[in-house]
Amino acid sequence: MVLDRPAEPLRQTELPVPTPRPGQLLVRVHACAVCRTDLHIVAGELPHPKLPLVLGHQIVGTVVDEDRRVGIPWLAWTDGDCRFCRSGRENLCDRARFTGYDVDGGFAEYTVVDEHFCLPLPDGYSALEAAPLLCAGLIGYRSLRLAGDGERIGLYGFGASAHIVAQVARHEGRRVFAFTRPGDEEGQAFARDLGAAWAGGSDQRPPEELDAAIIFAPVGELVPLALGALAKGGTVACAGIHMSDIPAFSYELLWGERVLRSVANLTRRDGEEFLALAPRVPVRTSVSRFPLEQANAALEHLRAGELRGAAVLDVLTS
Repeated sequence: MVLDRPAEPLRQTELPVPTPRPGQLLVRVHACAVCRTDLHIVAGELPHPKLPLVLGHQIVGTVVDEDRRVGIPWLAWTDGDCRFCRSGRENLCDRARFTGYDVDGGFAEYTVVDEHFCLPLPDGYSALEAAPLLCAGLIGYRSLRLAGDGERIGLYGFGASAHIVAQVARHEGRRVFAFTRPGDEEGQAFARDLGAAWAGGSDQRPPEELDAAIIFAPVGELVPLALGALAKGGTVACAGIHMSDIPAFSYELLWGERVLRSVANLTRRDGEEFLALAPRVPVRTSVSRFPLEQANAALEHLRAGELRGAAVLDVLTS
């Protein structure tokens, strides 16, 4: 499923099986989860993608001619030598390349990956169940770590990432406060089913001040709302790669040593830590299955907020 130009539907076509270069692996794709970043690329909100492009960066597959299952995440390559890479911040590498953006991804039957940037997957997860762990889970995990150790965690936008990170937070003894679109009673019930102490609309104030908040929805208007719900010394982490403009707000919302920060990409260490933790929680992913040829429908369901958990393309059986 190929993106030729932004703002156009993906095109179903036949491509040659890619040829791996030295240091790369050829992978038969089994499943690929659909991410909000894919929506931003299709909409033209992220500049300069490779075109034509095969989207998809939450890939589960097997290495061709090997009995080895691997996960392929967003981070596809870094130079390993810049000041960011040498200080353990390869997610900020200026020369980094990203799966399904700079290089072709997993909305296809085959893909290639740098052998140093794929991840071993835990046992006990099918391909469909494991796929959302590779971005929704990883960016949620990194966001939770950067948000600090607070006990009362607000999650704004209860979709693929939030439904995973809520389970991690509960495992760590934290209390989760879930914020959905106003009136989304089904989404709020889903959050409570996953152990949220409270769930309501993003236009509501939680019953207690929050120690931290993570904003998964790409809506800048949520930033002052989250800051307004935050206790002194707390952190608001913006987890998305793209967000609408943040409106002006009073300095009083930030004062009291509150912190507003972004979360950018991920590191291989994030992947190793989270994928080791997931089966211990254990994280259970809620997925809606779509055959590969229905990738456009999956994107539309995600755009409309009609999914409970994550959309996953079932590539192997399509």
